Amino acid sequence: MKPIGLEDILGRERYGSERDAIRRRSIEHKRQRRVAVGDRLSILFEDRATVWYQVQEMLWVESTTDLDAIRAELAVYNAMLPLRDEFSTTLLVEIPDQERIRDELSRLIGIDEHVSLEIAGGPRVRGRFEDGRQTADRLSAVQYVRFPLGPEGQRSIARGAPFALAVSHPNYQVRVDVPEAVRASLAADLDDPAAPDAALRRVRDGS
Repeated sequence: MKPIGLEDILGRERYGSERDAIRRRSIEHKRQRRVAVGDRLSILFEDRATVWYQVQEMLWVESTTDLDAIRAELAVYNAMLPLRDEFSTTLLVEIPDQERIRDELSRLIGIDEHVSLEIAGGPRVRGRFEDGRQTADRLSAVQYVRFPLGPEGQRSIARGAPFALAVSHPNYQVRVDVPEAVRASLAADLDDPAAPDAALRRVRDGS
């Protein structure tokens, strides 16, 4: 997927004037990219639009206007974009009860060995977690997970094969079919090179 460049970034004044509308469009776009996996996990499938929005929000919150600093942020966030034959996701552990967060996270240590994507009639793809976000006794509530589909998996999903997300951790076992709206959005990423650019334009410009 093509990296986000300086030419994609809105200046601070324009972004500020359109921020509320962009936020609404971003939320709507994410509805087609997010899957609830049981009652404690959600997975967001990243693309140019989701990553662009994170960059713009970071630049806004930190009042960043220096071009070199913007380039540095882009380098960090562009690393979240998927390669051609993979999905890149953000996995969130969502625990509303603040008093239970530490205990619940501890119960999920080792989850990096137990998350997979299952393609109907095709391969089972184990998630590859980013290093450094858990230890033997601590787990971050935000994890970055890639699913390397390979040519076979990519073709199957692009051609319309349904797929599911599964977690087989001893303390958390769930399997959920990816909803049709999400499946279609992800299939477009794999089948149409222009789809990620069009998604970014819809979120950024409303067009």
